[in-house]
Amino acid sequence: MLEILTTGGTIDKVYFDKKSKYEVGDPFVEELLHKMNVNISFKVKSLMRIDSLDMTDIHREVILKYIINSNVNNFLITHGTDSIVETAIYLKKITDKTIVLTGSLKPAIFIDNDAIFNVGSALTSAQILNNGVYIVINGQVFNPDNVRKNLEKNVFETIN
Repeated sequence: MLEILTTGGTIDKVYFDKKSKYEVGDPFVEELLHKMNVNISFKVKSLMRIDSLDMTDIHREVILKYIINSNVNNFLITHGTDSIVETAIYLKKITDKTIVLTGSLKPAIFIDNDAIFNVGSALTSAQILNNGVYIVINGQVFNPDNVRKNLEKNVFETIN
């Protein structure tokens, strides 16, 4: 069983007028996985619907406690990219489960989004990686301790 936790972020944003007014909409991941005929056992839980710029340690603690109290061992978390690294580092307190965070740089509703690719990569990673916390985005698996979002290039990259 894989549990997918949604927190909001760009991946679930719905825009009302050319990228200025938006709200975080319903999580798209469950519908996506059903449309893609994903044939594994999973459940989706929406923990919050916020932009990751609004994510605080209070929100991170909600995620942490949920995972600690779950009898599931493998998690995929959809998260906004602006604070995904901070949340991943916060969750490193959990060492006995596999936790993969992913997001997108464009909303899933955009035709040229990166959400579908990132979710697919993260879904597979959450099933095969060893216990620990990872960020899977842009076709790479990152350790949260040495990754950053490069705003100029609009990609995630390893830092030394």
